[in-house]
Amino acid sequence: MKYVIISNRLPVTVKRGDSGISFTRSGGGLATGLDSLETDAPKHWIGWCGVHVDDPAERAEIDRRLGDQLLHPVYLSEEQIADYYEGYSNSTIWPLCHYFYSNIVFNDDYRRAYWEVNELFCNEAMKIVEPGDLVWIQDYQLMLLPGMIRERIPDVGIGYFHHIPFPSYELFRCLPERAAILRGLLGADLVGFHTHDYMRHFISAVYRVLNLECRVDEVQLEDRISETEAFPMGINYPLYHDAITTPEVAAHAEMMRGIAGESKVILSVDRLDYSKGILTRLGSYDAFLESHPEYRGKVTLLMVVVPSRDNVEMYRELKNEIDTQVGALNGKYATIGWTPVHYFYRSFSFDELTAMYHLADVALVTPLRDGMNLVAKEYLAAKRDAPGVLILSEMAGAADELRRAIIVNSTNIKQIEDAIFQALTMPDADKLSALRDMQALLARRDVTAWAGEFMRELTKAKARNDELRRKILGPGGIDDIRERFRAGRRRLLVFDYDGTLAPLVSDPAKATPTRDLLDSLDRLAADSGNTVVICSGRDKRSLGDWFPNPAIRLSAEHGAFFRENGQWQGDYGQMVWSGDVMEIIQNVTDHTPGSHIENKQTALVWHYRDVEDWLAELRVTQLINALMRPAALAGLQVMRGRKIVELKVPEFNKGQEIRRLLDKGPYDFIMAIGDDITDEDMFSALDCDAITIKVGRFSDSAMYCIPFQHDVLPFIETLAGDAPRAGAPNSELATAGV
Repeated sequence: MKYVIISNRLPVTVKRGDSGISFTRSGGGLATGLDSLETDAPKHWIGWCGVHVDDPAERAEIDRRLGDQLLHPVYLSEEQIADYYEGYSNSTIWPLCHYFYSNIVFNDDYRRAYWEVNELFCNEAMKIVEPGDLVWIQDYQLMLLPGMIRERIPDVGIGYFHHIPFPSYELFRCLPERAAILRGLLGADLVGFHTHDYMRHFISAVYRVLNLECRVDEVQLEDRISETEAFPMGINYPLYHDAITTPEVAAHAEMMRGIAGESKVILSVDRLDYSKGILTRLGSYDAFLESHPEYRGKVTLLMVVVPSRDNVEMYRELKNEIDTQVGALNGKYATIGWTPVHYFYRSFSFDELTAMYHLADVALVTPLRDGMNLVAKEYLAAKRDAPGVLILSEMAGAADELRRAIIVNSTNIKQIEDAIFQALTMPDADKLSALRDMQALLARRDVTAWAGEFMRELTKAKARNDELRRKILGPGGIDDIRERFRAGRRRLLVFDYDGTLAPLVSDPAKATPTRDLLDSLDRLAADSGNTVVICSGRDKRSLGDWFPNPAIRLSAEHGAFFRENGQWQGDYGQMVWSGDVMEIIQNVTDHTPGSHIENKQTALVWHYRDVEDWLAELRVTQLINALMRPAALAGLQVMRGRKIVELKVPEFNKGQEIRRLLDKGPYDFIMAIGDDITDEDMFSALDCDAITIKVGRFSDSAMYCIPFQHDVLPFIETLAGDAPRAGAPNSELATAGV
């Protein structure tokens, strides 16, 4: 087994010079975190080498020298670099994910290049990736890659991390290729984000675009689960925390303090980008100097803007606006001895930057939208023991962790202005208290911990999917069940109904059994050695109407009523629900489009099968919480099932019904099939020799899994002794000869 990291860029910079090709190792946080992974397994890295290379001899030299470091370059043409990277990645996906809809460029050439380059990365991965490996794909330039690799090598662990925001469904749906992008991401066993908000947006988009069964942290796929989780990225904390102790950084800090004099220093560090909120920040500083003239000459904004994409017209215009606004602000307030804004449009070395961090009294980090923003974390770490205040936008992912910063709305100039005043007037004791709390968090959750946690969770996700795939009822399992079935003399066959024998439908009254299903069950029931039972939460009238054959036993409302030899038993009368209970459930129904109430004799059921996933989760929580007290007072049970919440008499459940049936044994072959949480009671009541099968979502307590409901009937027909009916679904079960 080996680790394979795949990112847009390799962790080296390739340069051409007079003496030939040279390589410089990246000191970035991602490279540091991945290099720190503690493992005996080899770590390979695939990525673009950063330069356009046509010469075969030059490529061979790069391949050889990088290959010695387990680095594998992907070569892109100049057109691909323009259309895939500058085009689709940064002119389509970047503005989409940062909520700048008006900046999105929809271009077919960009889209084709993105697909083409993701395929190139996949081809390079195929040279080294083998079954059992762990692959970790980084960021929005490669969102199709997880699915591409999964298609070619199913038995591989794939993780993907999204380093920028993931937008809400309302914005993501604007992307024409939305379904393909989501399918690409779902090739991963684990999809990671910086925050739970991004994770929630992703799950919502999957549910609404692909109509897949989702929970808050996972998506059910055909033969596995794609998990999602928040992993806030950290920094190389010791590197920044100890920087000021080095002579080089200390010298830079001393020089900068000489330039700033007695002025308080506010630091702003950003890459040139419209998402960073630079113009709003300047406007807030201007408003602060206007409202607080007593700080003129006593505070300086040190603003660093790192050049980025300034060959793109939009970015050139942004730079011109920044230049103009800085000039106007300095012209408005500057004196002979004081300049309000020291503006630098260039990059700084690590030593220079960390000296600025340590020197600054206030860090002003106010992006309009940012996946994480590591500048905020670097500033706090570099302050070491010196008092400092972080003003942080609530739109940055870092705001979820750094709660003791001054959190602001990055579009609210007045709020940022007030935050600057608060930061400058805050007592040192308060500054140090907040700083130390946040430093402790950053030290604990540094980039090494981030990378290690992700890989541990990916390892678990892969192991879980490996186990789930082994549970899928394939040809070997089918043959084993058929052999045991034929050898049995007294057989108990128990089937759930909705989601098992019949698909889940919007209107439960329309979930009538098909003629093929009735024929198969009748054939099974005709064998005197078989006891065929349909055990359902359905009411007895529906089950009796749908299954008139008296040889088929029926258990209605989880066993409150049961039919044997054509006669119903169970004398539980119609429950009378209190006004409080009915008011609670009716109120939730009235405020939840697509939901409805079913009133059974022993249970009251709230159905939410047609309710949007996020709203359903909210309403389920609200309903269960509201029902807990009246249910406890009335001695009733509140139970969550598959797309239902049920208030029921507690003495009836499928586990108890199974035990009642077992008392009528003995049986030498027992099989139970179900799809719901209520069926887990049935599985748990059976011993390990019984054959238990979960339909749809995987189950830890079931022996096998049938991923899709439409594969249940072919399996039942096999046991009934027939070949698959004409037109059966082309599934793993069907192709197994079912």
